[in-house]
Amino acid sequence: MDQGEESAEAGATGYAVRAAAGIGAFTRNEWDNLGGTTRTSAAGYNPFLSFDFLSALEESGCAVQRTGWQAHHLRLESGDGGLLGALPCYAKSHSQGEYVFDHGWADAFERAGGSYYPKLQCSVPFTPVTGPRLLVTRGEDEASVKAGLAAALKAVTDRLGVSSAHITFLPQADMPALEQAGFLHRTDKQFHFFNEGFTSYDDFLATLASRKRKALKKERREALAGGIAIERLTGKAITERAWDDFFAFYMDTGGRKWGRPYLNRKFFSLIGERMADDILLVMAKRDGRYIAGAINFIGSDALYGRNWGCIEDHPFLHFEVCYHQAIDFAIERGLKVVEAGAQGEHKLARGYRPVTMHSAHYIAHPGLRRAVADYLRRERSEVAAMSDYLDEHTPFRKGEAPGIA
Repeated sequence: MDQGEESAEAGATGYAVRAAAGIGAFTRNEWDNLGGTTRTSAAGYNPFLSFDFLSALEESGCAVQRTGWQAHHLRLESGDGGLLGALPCYAKSHSQGEYVFDHGWADAFERAGGSYYPKLQCSVPFTPVTGPRLLVTRGEDEASVKAGLAAALKAVTDRLGVSSAHITFLPQADMPALEQAGFLHRTDKQFHFFNEGFTSYDDFLATLASRKRKALKKERREALAGGIAIERLTGKAITERAWDDFFAFYMDTGGRKWGRPYLNRKFFSLIGERMADDILLVMAKRDGRYIAGAINFIGSDALYGRNWGCIEDHPFLHFEVCYHQAIDFAIERGLKVVEAGAQGEHKLARGYRPVTMHSAHYIAHPGLRRAVADYLRRERSEVAAMSDYLDEHTPFRKGEAPGIA
């Protein structure tokens, strides 16, 4: 897919739009001046949008053309070439590693004689975490630049002749600008823990119904039976040996669950070198060796749980390593939220609440767009109804359920 330039209109203002074949087309200073990409950002810090994380995905070979993730990042520029905003974007030859499923759309379009791939995917590869997608350079007018980025993505999609463009896991506040540009709105749900100023895990347990509280205490005790101990590693404590062990867990569990894990060993070394202070490894040890682990990323006010793996199966160990320890860490660090990844109603019983996720989709073909729009209207209603149902079945005592910020 060629890299080119396209004009885009946002109101009465014209912008130049360039497609970049890699994150290296941005200087670090340019990228770090985009909202949400560093800890100095007023919009908060999302580690998955950092220059270090995105460059590690590309340099390791995890998100490259060969794996079906060809970088096509959009640069929105002023007349003098200054960077006004950006949109992390990839040309995709499949729908793997996205967590917002459009396989049915692709199959229907192909059966009708269309070509669904390639498509444009605006997201962080392999990362079902909400974060800014319409990135605005500090000091620029947010509304104008976001409208410009939405128009730019639509224009680039049409110019390239691809079937569609998808912006996934974006903040709900950005949906109006995208809907005005012709994007369709899709919703889904995840489960997040909300820290209501708790000072300890017991503080959190006190908000639960008695039966649920006793069940979680028993679960945590049984998870550590047989001499299992938990270690939390961050910063310089994360050694290459620890990465070796974690990668073995990741490959074993990922290979059994998905067939082919998305991330390679080099990727973990790169993020270990560049952003170790933003990483928490929760590792389980038995008889002097690690047997399981989970990787989390630390934002300005959130802990993001990502990948888990094990080489020994023990009752409730997955829940301890992935969910209970994340709550412990968030409370200790004063983090407001734990986002525990995609799907999983089992998280509800462990104090995680249903949260609505948002994505935006531009479908170029009118017939496919009408069919998808009709499907999404029904799907949004079903997601809302399910979220309401689940919210009524949380383990919290009446009147104690934490509010969603």
